[in-house]
Amino acid sequence: MDVELLGALDYAKLEEELKARGIDDFEGIVAYIKQLEKEGRVHKVASAGMLSRSEHDVNGMLEERRKKSFASNTKVAVNITSMGHDSITDHDYLVFALRDVPITIEQTIIAERFSSFTIKSRREVNFANAGYRIPTFHDKDGNIHPRNEELQKEYIEHENSLFQMYDALEKAGVPKEDARFLLPYSFNANIIMGVDAHTLKNMIIKYTKTHLSKVPEIKEFGEKLYEIAKENIPYIIPEIDAAPYKETDPVLDFLESIAPHEGYEVLDKPVLLNCSQDIDNTILIAGLMRRYQYDYEQAREQLDLLEQEYLEQTGKTDFKEEFMRKIIFEGDGEELHQVNFQFQIPLSFAVLTHLTRHRTHHPLIPEFAPNVDLDQYRTPATIKNGHLDEYESMIAKNKALYLKFRDEYGVPETDLTAFTLSGNIVNVVTNMDAWTLAHILGLRECTKAQWETRDMAVGMYEEIDKIPGAEILSKLMGPTCKTQCFCKEGKESCGLVEHYIQEREKQLAKVPKGE
Repeated sequence: MDVELLGALDYAKLEEELKARGIDDFEGIVAYIKQLEKEGRVHKVASAGMLSRSEHDVNGMLEERRKKSFASNTKVAVNITSMGHDSITDHDYLVFALRDVPITIEQTIIAERFSSFTIKSRREVNFANAGYRIPTFHDKDGNIHPRNEELQKEYIEHENSLFQMYDALEKAGVPKEDARFLLPYSFNANIIMGVDAHTLKNMIIKYTKTHLSKVPEIKEFGEKLYEIAKENIPYIIPEIDAAPYKETDPVLDFLESIAPHEGYEVLDKPVLLNCSQDIDNTILIAGLMRRYQYDYEQAREQLDLLEQEYLEQTGKTDFKEEFMRKIIFEGDGEELHQVNFQFQIPLSFAVLTHLTRHRTHHPLIPEFAPNVDLDQYRTPATIKNGHLDEYESMIAKNKALYLKFRDEYGVPETDLTAFTLSGNIVNVVTNMDAWTLAHILGLRECTKAQWETRDMAVGMYEEIDKIPGAEILSKLMGPTCKTQCFCKEGKESCGLVEHYIQEREKQLAKVPKGE
């Protein structure tokens, strides 16, 4: 696992340039520039902290704090954040290169909604040689297991067999995006992660000082982030150090004390749990309130009056649909943020990131220990049609070894996360507004989308389509070929756009001239 803070400059290239120019002290120059970059981060945060109560303008405050020492600016940042004013640390944005980190790290960090990630695609890249993590196994007391080396050997043999089966499936013609359902949650991922200092602080605390720290790779990741922060973002360290250690999840402890967890059943398709009321009118009324400063009742009355005037002028009854089209496709769509939808969605770990990468919704990501049921898994159609026996046999073998390690050897659940497979399914709960929903459906209902995410999007759309009072919004959601008669895929288009163009032309042909 390699975690590196990327600088504002390409320091490797800078060293090459300095060497090429015959500059002897290139190491000293690079070190000096790195120090300036670190001081610049603290300078921005301290300036932001002092600005709100200063008579200086922005430039004046920046200049004032520039005269202060690194230690002085650090002290200012620490003092202000210790009073709870963490927003000033949002201005310090950091980008990390995460090389060969266990996939469990990926599924843990994507729960941080104020960070962003770019992840190497398992749809396009063969992961047979990606490498994987070999855990150090412990006993129930947290000590290194007396049979650790024996367990590691058995684990390695099993992991190799999973990767070999994955490679064999891919070579047999199974698409990479389907063969990956057999990949264990031990394989290495490569990620570019962007995060502000405020969120980074919370991540480090969560990964090193809560029950998540019992998962070895998560704790190791948190400790690496801590060391980087200690060197480069020192003003967040006091709050991290002062945070208390929470050994267990108090919510889970409370629930388990009443009724122990006994597994779960995955849903057949997405289910709408809750939503705003009178959705179409809420969006349209918000559009009038925004532009004309009406109160709610005035805007509702005006909506009815405008609909009547539109009918009298055009003879058409689709005023609300045209109004909604303007909001969604020609305006900025801000009105769509006024209504919300809560879903529960069954997803495999293989495609969970396809949903979570949309940062403007709020998913509850299940943790790996002990919530993942290895009996709940997805089987791609390409595997069902020719490789089902091998696939199910390998899944059964994986479950059997997991039980052996847990029950016979007494290895704790937190050491056994690697036995989760990419094809295992969990029920994800999330909440999103109509803007995010429209964005997700626009991308994921496309026939070019990965099949499971498309099934997810279609299922979500079917739920929306059933809501009384949301008929107009649902009509205008979906891929652009359906909603706007154009396709973004260019030469890779599936061709369905031609069907919708023809349908649109037929509808227009039915409208009498002059209307």
